[in-house]
Amino acid sequence: MDRSVLPLVVAIIVGPQASGKSTLATAVSAELRRRGERVALVALDQIAEMALPTLPSWDTAHQIFETVVGHWARAELTCVIAEGSGSKDEVERVRRQLPLETAAVTIATTATFDTAIERAQADPTRGVSKERDFLKRIYKQWDSELRRLDPDLTIDTGIHPIADGVQYVAKAVEDRRRTRA
Repeated sequence: MDRSVLPLVVAIIVGPQASGKSTLATAVSAELRRRGERVALVALDQIAEMALPTLPSWDTAHQIFETVVGHWARAELTCVIAEGSGSKDEVERVRRQLPLETAAVTIATTATFDTAIERAQADPTRGVSKERDFLKRIYKQWDSELRRLDPDLTIDTGIHPIADGVQYVAKAVEDRRRTRA
């Protein structure tokens, strides 16, 4: 297939803190680029980092993130990966920024609380998300949020290696293209 004429797909990677969203998104973008795709990776944490330590609010960071995803979706790309949402409401706000008829796929990352807290506490760049009580509250709500999301694909990053997750996401992107063609 000629990669220069591929229709755009926006892959929205959603999940709780320390569930593997960033790791998966980075690996997927590298793989799609290796395959000849033109990819933009938009990460909520990178948007927020632009204003740290004086970030006005996470709501502001989310609004900027959603707008940037929408702008990249209007560029001459084959895939935009939007990484950082954590709820159905946040995913819906990203989708509202996309041009009409944009093919989008929602990928949820998940992991057990024990896996997430181990990852979070091992990451020196994390702030509040490495605090056990904070992360526990997030993970207690995650199962119900995951049901609300009804994602196209769910990847348990505590079970599936990132390389497998990359292949699952690449297939989901290709499948979405086929269903839109």
